[in-house]
Amino acid sequence: MGTALTALKGISSMATRQLLAELAAAWQARGGEPVAIESVGGVDAARRVQAAGEAFDLVFLATDAIAKLEASGRVLAGSRVDLALSSTAVAVPAGAAQPDIASEAALRAAVLAAPSIGYSTGPSGVALQQRFERWGIADELKPRTVQARPGVPVGSLVASGEVALGFQQLSELIHVPGIAIVGALPAAIAIDTVFSAGVVAGSPHADAARRLLAFMASPEAAEAKRRQGMAPLPA
Repeated sequence: MGTALTALKGISSMATRQLLAELAAAWQARGGEPVAIESVGGVDAARRVQAAGEAFDLVFLATDAIAKLEASGRVLAGSRVDLALSSTAVAVPAGAAQPDIASEAALRAAVLAAPSIGYSTGPSGVALQQRFERWGIADELKPRTVQARPGVPVGSLVASGEVALGFQQLSELIHVPGIAIVGALPAAIAIDTVFSAGVVAGSPHADAARRLLAFMASPEAAEAKRRQGMAPLPA
């Protein structure tokens, strides 16, 4: 299938790291090209692709970030493929009392009661800050909020006790030891992110990259997405 000795080179945000590793292994097991995907903070990944100083074949980010790269010509027009839906969840240190987050009012109360709150630099963190603004509690919370550095899991801050209540993509929380996942945000105020991928402009392996993305979006990949805390998208 194409240039079998050349690894497709990709870059992604941390939220999809485990999923992409599983799907890349499945792709290679069925005879596809080798795949090497570097996972970093999403802001950093977008910046590195935009700068055009590194050679990437594929980029995996939240849909709006892929759309911006496509609009700027760094992702090939028409190559974007939507891969999975990722929901934001809440975590506390293992053994800690788990707050009620079953409704918007309950979640707001839990946030106000928490001595410290952690969130990410990614899409879930941005949306959470906007939620605090709408609730009118952003200024009150500011001294108690901790933003994880790019590439640092919020779950690690929860596990270490640095924060008492952590918000991040479920896919990034499920593999962190030392925490308990309280659950996803209430449906009425869910913070969901669609993760997509695109072929980077100038890639010499664009055809192979498109084949890989078609596999990753296919029904064959659905169970891997569920295992990694995400949901497959409707066909």
